[in-house]
Amino acid sequence: MRTGAYGLLAGLFVGSSLLLGACGHHHSPSSEAAASDPDINILPADYKRDILAAMHAYLNDPTGIRDAAISEPVLKAVGNLQRYVVCVRFDAKKRGNEEYAGVEEIAAVFLVGRFDHFVEKAQEQCAGLSLTPFPELQKLSR
Repeated sequence: MRTGAYGLLAGLFVGSSLLLGACGHHHSPSSEAAASDPDINILPADYKRDILAAMHAYLNDPTGIRDAAISEPVLKAVGNLQRYVVCVRFDAKKRGNEEYAGVEEIAAVFLVGRFDHFVEKAQEQCAGLSLTPFPELQKLSR
């Protein structure tokens, strides 16, 4: 009798696992629509403040940044989707010492008007964009 109960539970577990696994791999039309939804591409109003906050987590040492510059938000291709992108150029200290790592250019990607993630090595996203000084980034503290 106990073996029958275990068999039933095992069967339910395997069946539900297969069902849930199928759901995880199904690419529904609604998720495709969400990826191309025009409401996702809202012009970020407070992009500088969002980027400053994200740089605290992105950089090992956010102090002493030099040569900081930033672009205006522009719709650009990120992968195969259009997103608002802001390019940021800066020279930050190397981890654990006072030496500088060299000028780096990254792209901040925005969804629904809010910072989502950085793209490193963002030559494609930053091509042709004008950058202006970004002194707020140079004033970051720990």
